[in-house]
Amino acid sequence: MHASYLTYPEWMDPFVIDGLPIRWYAVMYLVAFFVAYLVFRYGCRHDGVIDISDDEGQDFFISAIIGLLIGARLFSVFFYSDGLYYLTHPWMIFWPFQQGRFVGLPGMSYHGGVVGALAGAWIYCRRHRIRLMLITDLTVAGIPLGYTFGRLGNFFNAELFGRVTTLPWGMVFPTAERFPASEPWVQEVADKVGMPWALGEMVNLPRHPSQLYEALFEGVVLFLLLWFVARPLKYRKKLPDGTVFCFYLMGYGIFRFFIEYCRQPDAHIGYVIAGGPGAGNIALFQSFLNISEGQVFCLIMIAAGAVFFALLMAGRRYDNRGKAAGPKGKAQGRRPR
Repeated sequence: MHASYLTYPEWMDPFVIDGLPIRWYAVMYLVAFFVAYLVFRYGCRHDGVIDISDDEGQDFFISAIIGLLIGARLFSVFFYSDGLYYLTHPWMIFWPFQQGRFVGLPGMSYHGGVVGALAGAWIYCRRHRIRLMLITDLTVAGIPLGYTFGRLGNFFNAELFGRVTTLPWGMVFPTAERFPASEPWVQEVADKVGMPWALGEMVNLPRHPSQLYEALFEGVVLFLLLWFVARPLKYRKKLPDGTVFCFYLMGYGIFRFFIEYCRQPDAHIGYVIAGGPGAGNIALFQSFLNISEGQVFCLIMIAAGAVFFALLMAGRRYDNRGKAAGPKGKAQGRRPR
């Protein structure tokens, strides 16, 4: 029987150098931050809408990254882990060692990272009298391109893979959970993809390479939409500051919401809304009505982006009637001192 699935490359090692606790995942996230920063600096120099030096830009990015790391870790701890344990052991939240080995921060939430990065950016802008939404528009336009490398890091780490699939590009990950061959659905999937099985065995079935889906759609495609559609639209139509940020929230939320149907929810959480059949087996997609916790956060992102954009447009119409118009002239990123 012809096998119609892929095998995770054997040569791929999560560690950059054998014997050193440096993973490709961490390296790729450093690359992600650097790429996002380069796109941000390019936007600052070529758009000409904000007066900020290289040093100030670096300080702003560092503030946002610190907020991102704190927010991502706290969300992971309290929404995806045993929050009660960390409430009684708060020093373990940012403790990077387990059983005497350096493991870094073992759990990070993207949605928490967004909240944390926005908080870090707000603190910096508040202290330095910079308009938050103007600089945020420039920042988020490049984030998806950096995010692409972060998801590639997940792939190199053989983690955050998706649900079981019979599609020909389904991939067998060495770290994936195995299923008993005695289960009829396991036999059915194995037969469809041409994978041998025998009663009493545990079978490692092909999974969606959902990290690559996310790298493509939440990364490359979203970057192209923001950089070549949302960003020019804002400046040509003179849309209010915050427009690109709103498009980012809605665009990422929509892409991630649907890709989550290919990702397997956390086993200890499962579905937070089990509205369809097959909710007891999270390894298989069986209904669009079974919603994960990540999808709930995506819906919140989409709604927040839509509501905020509506408020921005309402404020713009109010300004255009002359009731709250500011001084004439080119918009500046820094308020008068």
